[in-house]
Amino acid sequence: MTNRAKSAADLATAAQQFTISDQTGRLDKVLAGLQSLWTRSQIDKLIKTDQVTVNGQLQASKYKVKNGDVIVVAAQEVQSTEIKPENIPLDVVYEDDDVLVVNKPQGMVVHPAPGHPDHTLVNALLYHSPLSTINGEFRPGIVHRIDKDTSGLLMVAKNDHAHRSLAAQLKAKTNLREYVALVHGVIKEDTGTVNAPLGRSPKDRKKQAIVANGRPAVTHFKVLKRYQHYTLISCRLETGRTHQIRVHLQSIGHPLVGDPLYGPKKTIKGHGQFLHARLLGFKHPVTGEQLTFEAPLPPIFQATLARLDKTDLNH
Repeated sequence: MTNRAKSAADLATAAQQFTISDQTGRLDKVLAGLQSLWTRSQIDKLIKTDQVTVNGQLQASKYKVKNGDVIVVAAQEVQSTEIKPENIPLDVVYEDDDVLVVNKPQGMVVHPAPGHPDHTLVNALLYHSPLSTINGEFRPGIVHRIDKDTSGLLMVAKNDHAHRSLAAQLKAKTNLREYVALVHGVIKEDTGTVNAPLGRSPKDRKKQAIVANGRPAVTHFKVLKRYQHYTLISCRLETGRTHQIRVHLQSIGHPLVGDPLYGPKKTIKGHGQFLHARLLGFKHPVTGEQLTFEAPLPPIFQATLARLDKTDLNH
C-alpha cells in the first residue's frame, strides 16, 4: 500500500467528518467553507501531511469534491493553541456560581480563532472565572455568540450542567433574545417576520446568504421609531444563525446602518453595524427562576439617535 492510498483507519482517531450535500469544487476550498476556524494555509498543510481523506482515500488539494463524498479530517492540532487568560475589564450584568451575563462592547471578538488568538471575550472570561468545557478549548463557557461589532448581552456558562441547560433552552426557543437595530429606509409595516433559511454564501465565504438548503432562520421585528431615511426597530430571534439579523434585514431591502459587510457604502459611520443585544432572558439552570436582563444602548448608538431626532425625524 502506497502512502497516498492509506485509509482513514490508518490515521488518528480524533476526527471531524463532513458528508457533502451541496458544497462542490476543489477539496481545499470546500474545507475552507466547512470549517471557518481553519485558515487556507492550515488546510493545505493538513492535506499535504495526509490528514484528510475523501471516501477513505487520501486526495490532493485539487480533488473535485462531489455530492455524497465523505471527508474526514483526522488531526485537530490546528486548534490546539493554548488560550491565555487576560485581565481585560468586563461589564458583568449578573453573576452567580453557575452563570454569567456580560454586556459585550462593540469591537470585541467573542472567542479566539486563527489570526485572532487573544484579546477576546473568552480570554477575559478565563481570567475572571471558571468556565464550562463543553465547547472545547476555543469556546469555553460560550453558549451563544454575537458578532464582533454587535454590542450587548451574552449568557455564559460557568460549569457543564449550566451549559447543557442554557443550550437546551436555546434549542427549545424558550429563552428571550431581543435586539435593537437601526436600518436604512422606512419600514411601512409596524411588525413583520422574516422566515428564510441561511447558509454560507456560494459567492463569498465571508458572508451568509439566504439559500434553499440552508438552516431554518426566523426573525421577528417591530418598528420603534421612523425617521425620514431610517427606521429604528427591535428584533426577536427564534433561531440564532450567523449574521441572521443582518442578512434577513438586507433581504427585505432594509440593511443595517453602518454594516460593512451587508450594508451600502453610503451609510452612517460608527463602529460597525448599529445592532445591540438589549434584552436577554432565560431560566436559571439550577433554581429554575426566570431571569431577564437589559443593557442600555452604547454611547455611539445613543448619540446617533439623538442626532437623527434633530435632523431626520419623520414628523
